[in-house]
Amino acid sequence: MASPGTRADAEPEDLDVEEALALVREKPGPAHRGHDAHDAHGAHASHGPAGSHHRATPWPEARTTAERAARAAARAVGRTPVSVPLDAALGLTLAAPLAALTDLPSFDTSAMDGWAVAGPGPWTVHDEGVLAGHAEPGRLTDGEAVRIATGARIPPDTTAVLRTEHGRTDERGRLHPTREVVHGQDIRPRGQECRSGDQLLPVGTLATPAVLGLAAAAGYDTLTAVPRPRVDVLVLGDELLTEGLPHDGLIRDALGPMLPPWLRALGAEVRTVRRIGDDAKALHRAVTTSDADLIVTTGGTAAGPVDHVHPTLRRIGAELLVDGVKVRPGHPMLLARLKDDQHLVGLPGNPLAAVSGLLTLAEPLLRTLAARPAPEPYTLALRDAVHGHPYDTRLVPVVLRGEGAVPLRYNGPAMLRGIAAADALAVVPPGGARSGQEAELLDLPWASGGIGVCFT
Repeated sequence: MASPGTRADAEPEDLDVEEALALVREKPGPAHRGHDAHDAHGAHASHGPAGSHHRATPWPEARTTAERAARAAARAVGRTPVSVPLDAALGLTLAAPLAALTDLPSFDTSAMDGWAVAGPGPWTVHDEGVLAGHAEPGRLTDGEAVRIATGARIPPDTTAVLRTEHGRTDERGRLHPTREVVHGQDIRPRGQECRSGDQLLPVGTLATPAVLGLAAAAGYDTLTAVPRPRVDVLVLGDELLTEGLPHDGLIRDALGPMLPPWLRALGAEVRTVRRIGDDAKALHRAVTTSDADLIVTTGGTAAGPVDHVHPTLRRIGAELLVDGVKVRPGHPMLLARLKDDQHLVGLPGNPLAAVSGLLTLAEPLLRTLAARPAPEPYTLALRDAVHGHPYDTRLVPVVLRGEGAVPLRYNGPAMLRGIAAADALAVVPPGGARSGQEAELLDLPWASGGIGVCFT
């Protein structure tokens, strides 16, 4: 079993922001057109006999196309690094090396509560102690000691710090050690962790909570980082309710509440969430007036009478990079280039199908724009057999139990019950997978223990 994490053997373009933002512009392959027929969910059909021509994009290729599109966009216009306060930098990628602005620690400090002592014992203890945050204390001479707190500055000529539990005082108030005192013990010398100017972290490092703490300790108030990709979300469909119970053919909008935090977990800045309904003119206006790096639409990607995404893209002359993917659920998803630096991801309207589109197209595109490292592919054995589609990849919610992955029920295109309980999605190849077979897993941001759990 391989473990999830950051690829140890990643190519420079995955780990180096300067490379990620300055790659040679790549032309994507020809646009993939969906099949003319559609299944009951509006997806391009592939129900013909084995070996029949199927023009949708294979699932791995669709993800690669999204990464390539993002690299081309970054190359076309560049993504100027931004200076971000530490409290707003979580989840961003460093666009400049983090070099120490001071020695760490910047002065000799006590590593423990106890006494600073000079020379061999026993010692006469000064009346006043030394606390953290105070100015440099007075010098000690041999035979002297002073109470000291963790983090306080070490008095000049101190031999060692004697821990509280390792000393006792006699009836005359003199301090005696209860174990051997070693020169320099429990003293953190100046520059023990780093010297001023040392590189602490390279370009391309993800700003985790620990990175923010290190930056603060090293003297930083702000970080130079790759800006978050800007995303506008357009929720389509006249049948959607924003509150209350479903009634009279109307259903609750599940994607409006779900997509913004999910996109933030993928590193995006979600600027707007607009509900447009089935209105071609409003969709055209929203798409053409947006200056976001990525527009995400929900529903309307098939060829029904109120599916306006394809006609809108044709009207504005967009380039379809992916038009249908060989994956279930989520087959009718799409990726279009609107401008050199702007893309649109069209998600199916069914909730789990939309999740599939999010992880297939939006995740690699946003990750690449944000210059985040790619997750390391890993596999686990499936505890149960999973039925497959004859020709398409399936994404199935699973929970992780020990060294295996347990497939969950309620994994239909319109269902969220399975994904709400899941730790990951298993990538099931065409034809299905038997019990015990290894399957690639896609971690969910909040279940992977990664930065996405913070929903920055």
